Amino acid sequence: MLLVEVAEVSAAVAGGAARRGKIEALAACLRRAGPDEVLIVVAWLSGALTQRQIGVGWAALRDVPPPAVQPTLTVMEVDDRLGRIGARAGPGSAGQRRAMLAELFAAATAPEQAFLRRLLSGELRQGALAAVMVEAVARASVDAGRPVTLADLRRAVMLRGELGPVAAAALSEGPAGLAAFQLEVGRPVQPMLAQSAPDLAAALERISPAALEWKLDGVRAQIHRRDRDVAVFTRTLDDITARLPEVVDAALAFDADAFVLDAEVIALRPDGRPRPFQVTAGRVGSRGGTERMRAETPLSVFAFDVLHADGTDVLAEAGADRHAILGRMVPAPARVPRLVTGRGPDPAAGEGGGDPEAFYADAVARGHEGLVVKSLSAPYEAGRRGAGWLKVKPRHTLDLVVLAAEWGHGRRRGYLSNLHLGARDPAGGFVMLGKTFKGLTDEMLRWQTERLTGLAVRPPAESGEWVVQVRPELVVEVAFDGLQASSRYPGGLALRFARVLRHRPDKPPAEADTIEAVRALARLE
Repeated sequence: MLLVEVAEVSAAVAGGAARRGKIEALAACLRRAGPDEVLIVVAWLSGALTQRQIGVGWAALRDVPPPAVQPTLTVMEVDDRLGRIGARAGPGSAGQRRAMLAELFAAATAPEQAFLRRLLSGELRQGALAAVMVEAVARASVDAGRPVTLADLRRAVMLRGELGPVAAAALSEGPAGLAAFQLEVGRPVQPMLAQSAPDLAAALERISPAALEWKLDGVRAQIHRRDRDVAVFTRTLDDITARLPEVVDAALAFDADAFVLDAEVIALRPDGRPRPFQVTAGRVGSRGGTERMRAETPLSVFAFDVLHADGTDVLAEAGADRHAILGRMVPAPARVPRLVTGRGPDPAAGEGGGDPEAFYADAVARGHEGLVVKSLSAPYEAGRRGAGWLKVKPRHTLDLVVLAAEWGHGRRRGYLSNLHLGARDPAGGFVMLGKTFKGLTDEMLRWQTERLTGLAVRPPAESGEWVVQVRPELVVEVAFDGLQASSRYPGGLALRFARVLRHRPDKPPAEADTIEAVRALARLE
């Protein structure tokens, strides 16, 4: 299969087709792919590399050679080249990767270059998300004469942790291929995710009785143990065992010989309050000096769920039953604090009755993000943002000024989408704090594109630039989950998970929040 075929399907799906049309286009592409190509094509059309990362950033993609005239690149060849680029390491490797990338782009046509640029930059948002791709695989399996059900596909993806190998098995072997996927201690599975609730009252209206657990601002960790062998994985299924010796030690102390736990790893201050998220993330992400960093930045482990215990898979068990199993394996200090509504204290489980609002307020007062409200009857829905878990967090908002905007992709093509946001500097000017395209409805996109085009420093059509600089006159109200230290921005701070709530054309830039107010908020976290 040629790369251009994948690029054309990606462009077609990105054009805003209805869900059924996307599924048909993706399924047709999968039918044309060979057995060895399916895994690659599924990954690419889902916006991912089979290698996960190859050490290529925006700088390397900024200046590429002119495109080729005729398409000659195959899927297998491109995947091989990307793998060889990612394998370069050591002195001079950055320059080698850049040269190899330029050679690849020189052999690609214009549509192929556009596809590769978006794939490698992480900007390939064509709507082929996991749910759509799973349905496309199911449709392709019917056409291949080996029909599989969506339920069996989702189960296999949950247990394997990624769709590509599952799709390859489904299309080549059918139901028998899917049946081979089982939970394996030592192989990570996709984590269960939580939906959002606007406040605690709304969450408890949807789930009652419920378990309330602190939402820690740490790093999600999936801990596997079989006898004395321990493996630790991130929520993106990367193996980080070697970086976290204290997590390994904690796992070896738990009262079971084999298990898979869902947990949070976090750096705490001596008083028990969480250190800033970037401290935990920096420690988890560090690849060197582990013992020194362990001494300087020790990590604590807090387990909150169990998927497997001593030879038995428990994903399908009710939440209350799984937590009872967890309580027998993991001592209370190593479990996330928990309150169960609708009943009195349960000393055996380390849970106590109490006021949910007070429990919520206490979690936030201690510096944590908020709560996760969990159904006592729901199974562990790995890989899904199910209704069984609801996260509740206090919402921070700021009024910030738009400093620039980037042209959008896919359904947002032709609209100014990603906003560069800044706080007001009382001494003059604005201090950038980050970017976001989240929270924007179609109506908001249309409005802000028209408004920002009129504020552009240079007419966008004449400049031809991807980033459009604008006069700092439009104020937007932005919600965000927190602030973190950043060397990327001149103010030393960056917004975490920012999303636009509304435009404020009624508010002049002089009334936007100041950088000092932002710094004061950061000091309170």
